[in-house]
Amino acid sequence: MTDFTIHTQETAPEAAKPLLEKSQSAFGMIPNLHAVMAEAPTLLDGYQVLHKLAQETSFNAEELTVVWQTINVEHACHYCVPAHTGIAKSMSVRDDLIEELRNDETLSDGKLNTLKQTVLAMTRGRGNVEGEQLNAFFEAGYKQQQLLEIVLILAQKVMSNYTNHLAETPVDEPFKKFDWSPK
Repeated sequence: MTDFTIHTQETAPEAAKPLLEKSQSAFGMIPNLHAVMAEAPTLLDGYQVLHKLAQETSFNAEELTVVWQTINVEHACHYCVPAHTGIAKSMSVRDDLIEELRNDETLSDGKLNTLKQTVLAMTRGRGNVEGEQLNAFFEAGYKQQQLLEIVLILAQKVMSNYTNHLAETPVDEPFKKFDWSPK
């Protein structure tokens, strides 16, 4: 097992220091994920850009949470599920939806459940999604734009989920109350 450094402003590579400043400014702290990613400044930079772009997609707060958490749960990310629970709560996402996602349950909202199933199909199929699932997605009212936005968010989540698996990133104090482990 390799011990990964949880960087601070003082220990981070020079190229990562302004990125950590951006994290501090945005979150009021340097999330441990960002502190680990700082070892590879290009990874942290890319992650921050994709996180910003994910928030600029056409998805509303509930839909964005469905995409993020579906991928986090599917990838069994011990860090991102609690972090995105806190993020979802800060975005005023319904508690019942948050719990359904965390528990990998069928979502009570049919349209959101179709979104979840499409995200799962895309994640599991590495971008190959059966026609029947695509038809259900489009029939639920989603468009090609949203299908492609899932690709963007999946790229973001691969960066964070895989980093957390490799580094066994400790969950940040504010998110420990949302602790999670896969079933």
